[in-house]
Amino acid sequence: MSAGGGRKPPGRSRAMLLPGRPRTSVDFSADRDRALALTPVSRETMARLDRFVEVLLAGQQRVNLIAASTESTLWTRHVADSLQLLMLAPHARIWVDLGSGGGFPGMVIACVLAEMAGAQVHLVESIGKKASFLREAANAAGAPAIVHAVRIEDFVKKAPERIDVVTARAVAPLPKLLALAYPLLKRGALGLFPKGQDVAGELTEAAKCWTIDATLVPSRTDSRAQIVVVRALEPKPRLRTAMRPN
Repeated sequence: MSAGGGRKPPGRSRAMLLPGRPRTSVDFSADRDRALALTPVSRETMARLDRFVEVLLAGQQRVNLIAASTESTLWTRHVADSLQLLMLAPHARIWVDLGSGGGFPGMVIACVLAEMAGAQVHLVESIGKKASFLREAANAAGAPAIVHAVRIEDFVKKAPERIDVVTARAVAPLPKLLALAYPLLKRGALGLFPKGQDVAGELTEAAKCWTIDATLVPSRTDSRAQIVVVRALEPKPRLRTAMRPN
């Protein structure tokens, strides 16, 4: 990401008409400016993010991609919240986003990585309509995203050989999420998992089954939230026994 960016592409409207809503526009400019102040990006990345957001708002009329209550703050609540993960793995090129849904954080990360040679973001989304939206968004934004319309459990069995980072946002409580991501984490991928104010309780529960090398990084976009950074993960003996095939 470029700290010198953040200017808006010429000709880009600061207010977007939400499709399907009679003569109602939402002015995203203030929220967009706040997001850029928190997580600056280059001019080229900003243009890709604008295109992604346009497709997202159109797709929101067909399928629930984000909570309706967060539409007016989607730049800070969703875009900047996703962008901050890149600061924790600035040299990573191959990312996997589990349960991508509306494209957060995976599609946002792909919009940034479009400027980096050899970068790829694998978006795993089992719901067909959401997977179709993700393909449309990647196409519109010119982002290096590959959409896998499969269950997470099936993807991790045949995942690409090189994976630098695995992410997931609002997919499952941490104990279950670690189990889903373990096949990738045990191969050396870094885990970046945004969590809310209950993260301490989730870590306590996860520690009953897992030996976790993890740190907590405060979120830039929500004072109550933290990012769980997982560097290593091993099942404890009881769980290891349960994981053995019969």
